[in-house]
Amino acid sequence: MPMKSYVELLKLRIALMIALTAVTGYGAVAETVEPLHLALLVVVMVLGSGGSAVFNHVFDRDIDALMKRTRNRPMVVGTVAPTEALMLAGGLTMAGIVLAVSALNWVVAVHLFLGVFVYAVIYTVWLKRRTWWNIVFGGAAGSFALLAGAAVVQPSQWALPALLAVTLFLWTPSHFWALSILLVEDYRAANVPMLPVVVGVERTAWCILGNSVLLVGSSLVPWAMGWLGTPYLIGAGLVGVLLLGLNVKLVLTPSRYWAGWNFAASMPYLLGLFIAVFADKHWF
Repeated sequence: MPMKSYVELLKLRIALMIALTAVTGYGAVAETVEPLHLALLVVVMVLGSGGSAVFNHVFDRDIDALMKRTRNRPMVVGTVAPTEALMLAGGLTMAGIVLAVSALNWVVAVHLFLGVFVYAVIYTVWLKRRTWWNIVFGGAAGSFALLAGAAVVQPSQWALPALLAVTLFLWTPSHFWALSILLVEDYRAANVPMLPVVVGVERTAWCILGNSVLLVGSSLVPWAMGWLGTPYLIGAGLVGVLLLGLNVKLVLTPSRYWAGWNFAASMPYLLGLFIAVFADKHWF
């Protein structure tokens, strides 16, 4: 089978973002950065994320065939057999868990497992086809990645990582609801109840704004509690204002154009937040 098809199943861009999320959790509590620990953490998270992504491809191959964006995926066109893909998913996940236990600690492994379970089972199997709440609860997968990163350093130090995990949890709806507006016809064709399919684009725009207010507000709590300082406040504040500004534009002009801008800006927002955490803890 073409190696390209197997690589596509891993959703490597998402895996790398999950790994970066875990690295941020690590950086939030580490006094000094240990390159070996950081490298092992990245490998562990990529393995776990890759395993859950492969399972998602297998389970969703029927609805992927109905959507323009996904109808050429390997599981749809048949370049990878479902049994082979499931074996790959299980192997990657088990490899990540075993490596986490043996090279890091069991708390990291537990959070890795929980992240995989949330994405593969709670989101993909239970919620995605049943309710518009799907990506709200599915966002917990990323939160567990951040907690896994923090657990590498200090498994019992949860206050700051937990707050950052809440912020990441709130980021997911603003990110994916904007994407869902762009893909609303695809989701409608596949009968997937993403929010714009259920309530329309205009109400979704308001939901994105309301959620982002909570998101930006939550991102400032670590500063208000005194756990992060002025560099973090400046960074989080700047990217938060930019994101909210685009959310307002979408509310005033609910369209694919502004949904595209909101979706495109959501990733730099999260990256800016991650950089602000590292800058505050390690560079100033």
